[in-house]
Amino acid sequence: MTSDNPQETVVEFADNRLLIDLCGPHERNVTALEHGFDVVILRRGNTFEIQGESDARELAAGALGALYARLERGRPVEPGDVDAAIRMGDAVEGDAPEPARQLDMFPGGRVEIRTRKKTVEPRSAMQRHYARALLERELVFGIGPAGTGKTYLAVAVAVSMFFDGLVERIVLSRPAVEAGERLGFLPGDMKEKIDPYLRPLYDALNDMMPAKQLAKLMEEGRIEVAPLAFMRGRTLANAYVVLDEAQNATEMQMKMFLTRMGEGSRMAVTGDPTQIDLPRGVGSGLVEALRILEPVPEIGVLRFGSADVVRHPMVARIIDAYERSGKGTP
Repeated sequence: MTSDNPQETVVEFADNRLLIDLCGPHERNVTALEHGFDVVILRRGNTFEIQGESDARELAAGALGALYARLERGRPVEPGDVDAAIRMGDAVEGDAPEPARQLDMFPGGRVEIRTRKKTVEPRSAMQRHYARALLERELVFGIGPAGTGKTYLAVAVAVSMFFDGLVERIVLSRPAVEAGERLGFLPGDMKEKIDPYLRPLYDALNDMMPAKQLAKLMEEGRIEVAPLAFMRGRTLANAYVVLDEAQNATEMQMKMFLTRMGEGSRMAVTGDPTQIDLPRGVGSGLVEALRILEPVPEIGVLRFGSADVVRHPMVARIIDAYERSGKGTP
């Protein structure tokens, strides 16, 4: 990456066939990198000239290299991957963690979680730390605003460990607290009332394994999606257990849930303490659990911010605006 012009960085790639996908339709990926790093990128054959501030040029060059390396491995480059490259650059880190069966570690500290239908990759540095914690620790809290991938990554790790034979079951749960709604007024039996509230968990599972296989595993009871109240009195052994929307668990429910952990089990607890839907005067079990358990060194607590939002970029701006107003996230 050298140039006679000190105001530009030149990057050259060997395989011209990959450059169409690297640039994207109508140079979409290049445009995104220009906006993300505040640089100008000019393509001349298999050479990219990057103009701008020195640090920004190096970051953009690293991102181009990371995307090109992805194409060399036979992986597609989609808008989310470009966004991840902008957030993480070339993802260079210091010491890499010890390898795990269900993790693919690549040079530069990249992480991939393989499931039956897709490979899930963290798209921010915090997501990468979170994915590693999910794989290395028995109890992990993922705390932060909507759209940061807390639950999606936890479900991906659960599915990966399940198919690697490291756990025998997957249990996904949510407290059935209505965000301004009343389930009792909805039509249908209890399952029909509850299922829409659990839909995000079903959607995540459907993203990661074929529908027929998922239906069969759920019929066999090896994968379970259930309200938190259904966990009472059970011991969950050899299972990967995910509690989503944990800010809406009461203090008693949270203690009940955490003490369900059995031999060979792992738990992930995700939630956003700024979006509590509990009745006024009822304490959040997530808030209490963090106060009590965060000092325990064996427990992982990962805190996400608006910079980790991987939905539409406007979501991060909305979260920032609410935080500036002093009212938290909506």
